[in-house]
Amino acid sequence: QVDLVESGGALVQAGASLRLSCTASEGTLIIYTIGWFRQNSGKEREFVANISPSGGDTSYAESVMGRFTISRDLAENTVDLQMVSLKPEDTAVYYCATSRRPTYGARSGDRYNDWGQGTPVTVTS
Repeated sequence: QVDLVESGGALVQAGASLRLSCTASEGTLIIYTIGWFRQNSGKEREFVANISPSGGDTSYAESVMGRFTISRDLAENTVDLQMVSLKPEDTAVYYCATSRRPTYGARSGDRYNDWGQGTPVTVTS
């Protein structure tokens, strides 16, 4: 089991950038595919992006492609989500999670095991 902690969420205006970070307070992220998901109140949890253990494979939801970039620092045991050109519809609580599946088979929340508590992102128009 891995204890995940997300950080970096904030209140920003449309067009701004944010960088979210996912780290493990207990355990290592190295062996896992790491995914970012988001959930807004009243909506279902939505896949955002994921990255393979090596960092060589990534996948993105169509809604964020070209604006969000997922990366990982193996030495620092972190996975970041760089978000640019933020839109009001990006408003949500963002969660990171671990999976033992490859990126292409891990675009659904039920493929993930350990989850963080989330970090809120609010984008105003």
